[in-house]
Amino acid sequence: MDSLIDLSIVVPVYRSEDALPELVKQVNDVLAKSNYRFEILLVDDCSPDGSWRVIQELAGKFPFVRGVSLRKNFGQHNATMAGLRFVRGSIVIIMDDDLQHPPGSILSLAKEIEYGADVCYTKYRHRKHALWKKLGSNLNDKMATWLLKKPGGIYLSSFKALKKSVVDEIILYDGPHTYIDGLIIACTDSIASIEVDHRERWTGKGNYNIRRSLSLWLKMATGSSIVPLRFATIAGFFFSAASALVFMYVIAERLGNPELQPGWTSLIATVLLIGGVQMCFLGIIGEYIGRIHVKLNRYPQFVVGKTTFDT
Repeated sequence: MDSLIDLSIVVPVYRSEDALPELVKQVNDVLAKSNYRFEILLVDDCSPDGSWRVIQELAGKFPFVRGVSLRKNFGQHNATMAGLRFVRGSIVIIMDDDLQHPPGSILSLAKEIEYGADVCYTKYRHRKHALWKKLGSNLNDKMATWLLKKPGGIYLSSFKALKKSVVDEIILYDGPHTYIDGLIIACTDSIASIEVDHRERWTGKGNYNIRRSLSLWLKMATGSSIVPLRFATIAGFFFSAASALVFMYVIAERLGNPELQPGWTSLIATVLLIGGVQMCFLGIIGEYIGRIHVKLNRYPQFVVGKTTFDT
């Protein structure tokens, strides 16, 4: 750890060439008035616009800006992991590149870590996200409480602060399917939360769509928990028991009423129900097997192409 750095700010970057200069300016305006010696790590996730060019320009203009460029698009969480491997501060802030996270709240996050918390999340006031994203986020929050044993009252925001010791534990994970919040919850129960304002995007549209949100949810569900497998096992026992009861009922009915015609409709309905449930559970098992496959074949979590500093 570099003794000259107190605070590291990690920002995964994608399609944000217009917002980056303002982001760096606002962060600098906030932290220049503090006693923190800081750095900003901008991680270009193979953005198709001119984000890397802007990062290089900012790194040349400001000594506290450090840039990392990935060889391909690995996704927000993987890009964040790439940045975490280069941090030097004792406190690490993770935030988005679109200025919806107010830089003015960085100091409040850092103070919570100084007060003793291992991690501090933010909870948004007056969220500016689309309705579908709010509903999806609320569902994800409830599922995370069930699957990951997330503490109540904690919103898993992408704007958060961590102790360097927690970061050191997180980056030991080398799997290709990264879900940072799952790794955090697995590391510590010392988690605080503060409320912050949520702002409009500085420019452009959000990069998350329904497909990417679903992919992130699957990372959380099958990459950080075995609860879905346990659910499939319990449901399997339940349907087996239910099938045995139905079988005994049908036999009893047939013995008691020999003239009773076979119920083809109920038979087909039962077959379709059981078949659908089996396919669902096979899909869950397939997700786990697929993740094991890519892990054993050592698919990269990220690949660094260039940096603006000597590694």
